[in-house]
Amino acid sequence: MIESAKILVVEDNDFVRMQIAKFLQDEGYEVVEGTDGSDALDKMEPDIAMAIVDVRMEPIDGFEFVKTLRSEDNNTPVILVTGDHNPDLLAEAGKWRVAAVLMKPVQRDRLVKTVSRTLQSLARTGSR
Repeated sequence: MIESAKILVVEDNDFVRMQIAKFLQDEGYEVVEGTDGSDALDKMEPDIAMAIVDVRMEPIDGFEFVKTLRSEDNNTPVILVTGDHNPDLLAEAGKWRVAAVLMKPVQRDRLVKTVSRTLQSLARTGSR
């Protein structure tokens, strides 16, 4: 596991954001919190190893956040979090090179495993 990696958690629901942040902090990750896509774009620094982003937010949603990153040639891994069971969502996520999609309520074990696996894959390929 790559502890101390800095992860941006973007969620407009305070409770969900704090829960995800706590799960990650308990595993040794450093967490930066954002409340929407616009706030998240302001907080995207080169030392952010990964972003975990809610799909449905205003004014900039999770997909707009990812599209903006990719348009800037930023390949930081993004995990989307959603309560939406729309099958088109997975196709759209694949199109924008989203690392994973997690369903709400986010389960601690699934979150930790997905983050760990994504960071290990990033370390192996050495790309960002």
